Amino acid sequence: MAIYALGDLVPNIAPDAYVHPDAVVIGNVTLKAGASVWPQAVLRGDYGYIEIGERTNIQDGSVLHCTPVDSTIIGADCVVGHNAHIEGAAIGDGTLVASGSVVLNGSTIGAGSIVGAGAVVPFGAVIPERSMALGVPAKVREGYEVPLDHLAVNVEVYKANAAHYRVALRRLD
Repeated sequence: MAIYALGDLVPNIAPDAYVHPDAVVIGNVTLKAGASVWPQAVLRGDYGYIEIGERTNIQDGSVLHCTPVDSTIIGADCVVGHNAHIEGAAIGDGTLVASGSVVLNGSTIGAGSIVGAGAVVPFGAVIPERSMALGVPAKVREGYEVPLDHLAVNVEVYKANAAHYRVALRRLD
């Protein structure tokens, strides 16, 4: 695994969190119980703090960063899809940040929400709980009701993936 201290900044990774060998975790980063970080994802806690909640998965190619002003805090039971970029934002529990989306500094995504694939949440935006945000710039889609269990299956699949990869993944070169 590529887990790095940066001076006095040392990642805090729960014993049952999973970090794929090709992911990178640097500095002031906390991964809580059951969290998982997948290939080519980068979590760089150099200027601020990054926290990943329980059972949250950070999928392949995602980039998470922070600033001295805005930490990146992602709640429990969240899914951060492939190639997402989150920079100094707060993401509530049970939220999907879909593949290819961008959530910028000072933004807040309410619990149980969906940020659609390819959406760009601008600086300082506030997405209410149980909302769907779509587009560039992302806007809340009116009249959409996010189902309470919209991520349960994905969270469980990635929890099982992490357990399987922990024992079955082996490099062949």
